[in-house]
Amino acid sequence: MPDYVTFLTVDFRLIGPEIALLLASFVVMLTAFTRRAHTIAPVAAIIGLAVALALSIQQWNNQHSGFAGMVTSDNFGIIFRIIFSAGSLLSLLIAYKFLNVKRIDKPEFYALLLVSTIGMMVMANTTNLIVMFLGLEIMSVPLYIMAALNRRSLESNEAGIKYFIMGAFATAFLLMGIAFVFGAAESTDLRQISSDLSFILARRGAYMLVGAALILIGFAFKVAAVPFHTWVPDVYQGAPTPITAFFSVGPKAAGFAVILRIFNFGFADMEPLTDVFWVLAVLTMTVGNMLALRQNNIKRMLAYSSIAHAGYILVAVAVGGSDAISAAIFYLVAYTLFNLGAFAVISLLETRTGTKSEFSELTGLAKRHPYLAASLALFMFALSGFPPTIGFFGKFYIFSAAVKSGFIWLAVIGVLNSFVSVYYYLRVVKTSYFDEFEGQFAPVALSPSITIVILVTLAGTFGFGFFPEQLLKLSQAAIFTFL
Repeated sequence: MPDYVTFLTVDFRLIGPEIALLLASFVVMLTAFTRRAHTIAPVAAIIGLAVALALSIQQWNNQHSGFAGMVTSDNFGIIFRIIFSAGSLLSLLIAYKFLNVKRIDKPEFYALLLVSTIGMMVMANTTNLIVMFLGLEIMSVPLYIMAALNRRSLESNEAGIKYFIMGAFATAFLLMGIAFVFGAAESTDLRQISSDLSFILARRGAYMLVGAALILIGFAFKVAAVPFHTWVPDVYQGAPTPITAFFSVGPKAAGFAVILRIFNFGFADMEPLTDVFWVLAVLTMTVGNMLALRQNNIKRMLAYSSIAHAGYILVAVAVGGSDAISAAIFYLVAYTLFNLGAFAVISLLETRTGTKSEFSELTGLAKRHPYLAASLALFMFALSGFPPTIGFFGKFYIFSAAVKSGFIWLAVIGVLNSFVSVYYYLRVVKTSYFDEFEGQFAPVALSPSITIVILVTLAGTFGFGFFPEQLLKLSQAAIFTFL
């Protein structure tokens, strides 16, 4: 724990990445009504995200706490800053061509994406529950607007409204939970709560347990854990595809960053929570995979897939300990790579005139665009957990940590769920390669931005699949400075 002088430090370098994104969002908004806004906005956003990424990497192994304990810059928070910056940058590159083709290229989208990313960084880089709540709201409000970005689409409007209403309910639960915890612990700082937890539980255990349960409900909504998942399919299907890609990685990673901070550090000694997470993990994995089997819309299938993957990460939360937490971080990096890669290919296919994200749109892809079909197949293999992709090692590390800690049945259920998921992922490959296509496959025009995203995600999916030790070392390094 940092000394008192460090605790009170007002050092703006601690929030350098957030400042870079804020300045970039100012540039976007100030130039939004100029003639060159459609050129300036994406360039400013890309520069802002690149600078934030560079500053985040520079902060690695440079642990500090400041602003009266409101900001905690440790390797755990920094690795999530890197995930957020890289994920947002790749999502932006996916969106650039798609938004132009669909004629919804609005400069404010780039500002919203930047502000939402700031909120994610605030959530991950603090140990104070109130600051986490502020970060959550900074992240969430732009997400509601982005979901309804395509105002001409009834599905997009429905997605925005549903996301907003459900998000408001989840926020109410979260804030009430923080109030209960503050009443029990007389503090909202997780470091103080952690050090005094035994005393707090002995005196005000009921209030603490109620507060923890309400906080869990609030963040379970953000990571789409069952039974708080019902918004996901409609929002993922209705929102523009690149925005769905952003939803699937950024907010999910931010939610898990906070869950790991709170429940594997602050409330680590609250034994009833282990059983709660065990049940949540099983329900989330199973329900997500079973419902994904029945989908004919690819985005809706990936929505239920996203729920299932949240279940795998909840296995690590249930297990606890440094091995499980590092495995969860590893998996979140892996999921960001291959899920964004899959959405990049799908959004590219959607840029064709009159197409939707249905399985039937994939027929003929392998004959007309073999490289795109091969890329999509690789991402599906990674989502399934096939070696030698990074997806295999992500699941392997999580289930290994579960077995080592005695959660054998939880690991068995996870492995069985992975086998179930193979069916609907390989259905994408089957449709692309083997289903006969009647008529002429509408051509796909590759763009430099989409090409960059596909190449980067392919390199990460395959590269870390062959050399997972490098990423695992980084994930473990994030635990050694876990505050």
